[in-house]
Amino acid sequence: MQANHEKPPQETPSANNLNRTREIIFLIRKLMQGGELYTKELNKRYSISAAQLNCLLALYEHGPLPPSQIAKHMMVKSSTVTGVVDRLEQKGLITRIRNSPDRRVITIQLTDAGKHLAHNAPPPIQRKIIKGLEKLSQKEIDRIVLGLTKLTDMLDVLDLDVE
Repeated sequence: MQANHEKPPQETPSANNLNRTREIIFLIRKLMQGGELYTKELNKRYSISAAQLNCLLALYEHGPLPPSQIAKHMMVKSSTVTGVVDRLEQKGLITRIRNSPDRRVITIQLTDAGKHLAHNAPPPIQRKIIKGLEKLSQKEIDRIVLGLTKLTDMLDVLDLDVE
């Protein structure tokens, strides 16, 4: 009797690529759903958006700030902050202060209600990412940046303005 020395069938490169592609799409969907769940929970429990929470926390941690500085802390454009500040002011969580002869110069300050909410709200999702990235090596971070850059380029969103 002759022994069968044939190797078990292996996945072809194209089948393996298809499986990895599915895995990538699944993981992207999972990230998106996680962000949506976080946003829904914030809205349900605190009646604010993630951007509004980020604004409140920037003010809570750094004190009264002009909108341009809030934008830097939130990692968004100044134009995005304007709408966020408008909504927070309507909710009584912040106030605009004009303490300059130039009425265009304003500083944003938390109200007592804003301070209370900022103190009790959960950390923003970005903070979880930052804490996780702090545990990684520079090489691992570089690989993540490279992979995400390739994905955003494929989706043609590399130049998209992030709000």
